[in-house]
Amino acid sequence: MEAAPLIGIADAPVPEGGRAVWLEAEDGIPLRAALFPAQGAACGTVMLSPGRTEPIEKYFEVVGELQARGWTVVAHDWRGQGLSGRALPDRLRGYAKGFGPFLSDYALMLDRLGGDLPRPWISLAHSMGGGLVLLAIVRGERRLDGVITTAPMIGLRAVPVPPPLAGLIARGACLCGLSAALLQTYDPFAQPFEGNVLTHDRIRYDRYMAQLKACPDLALGGPTWGWLDYALSAGAVLRRRASAAAVEAPVSVIGAGQDRLVLSANGRAFAQAASSGRYVEIAQAFHEILMETDPVRATFWSEFDALAARITGRSA
Repeated sequence: MEAAPLIGIADAPVPEGGRAVWLEAEDGIPLRAALFPAQGAACGTVMLSPGRTEPIEKYFEVVGELQARGWTVVAHDWRGQGLSGRALPDRLRGYAKGFGPFLSDYALMLDRLGGDLPRPWISLAHSMGGGLVLLAIVRGERRLDGVITTAPMIGLRAVPVPPPLAGLIARGACLCGLSAALLQTYDPFAQPFEGNVLTHDRIRYDRYMAQLKACPDLALGGPTWGWLDYALSAGAVLRRRASAAAVEAPVSVIGAGQDRLVLSANGRAFAQAASSGRYVEIAQAFHEILMETDPVRATFWSEFDALAARITGRSA
């Protein structure tokens, strides 16, 4: 596999031993994935799947914390963001054409990279990534031994009409040729910390903005009608009780009590319907729990360590 770049900056260097590779999706789209070895003997592998707009680099701190816990880490850029290929000439338009390509890409990554990765495999996935990993499991992916997801995207708070109606509107817009039209326009390079709804932690917020400045190709802007159509259709599948009931692997859902982007209640319902589900809500957290303040992150890591101990049989 051809080597791909990883972008390090002074405040977020590439984690020790990290290397990235290019994979080719079924439709030819280039996909970037990265591997980071555990410190010492590996106790397993964490598959790290970011949320919408988020590249691998944003999770370098998390990768280092996982390595220190003895985990090998695989992180990846979803198609349409990070340095993976984008379908539209305007790189900043957040586009999707259904959830099928995302699921195919995820399966391909496990196929191509999984052969030598230590077991067990745990998925750590945020927001859009969490929704897609849960959808992959619902659709038959059985290689993951457990899942921990922060603020999974199973419903959008910003949609002003009931989900079924919103889904019909989004699908209609796409059928009318508007799938690439923007729903929201903003400059990802000029978003101030004040008033943000992602994190209370200024240092981590500013660090990510510095990463975008160092490599503007990592950035992504507003969503299109096509992306909204995908998000609503994926959420509709995950809200069916039968979907959660089909998940046999242990699932921990960590919700953000101050989330203004996704509906925490849907994550709670999914966890409660899963046969081995657990839901924890961090009252003081904004949406990006892993980019939050140290006390918020400490609660997350306590839950991660508990799930890992349950799966591996080893204490943290």
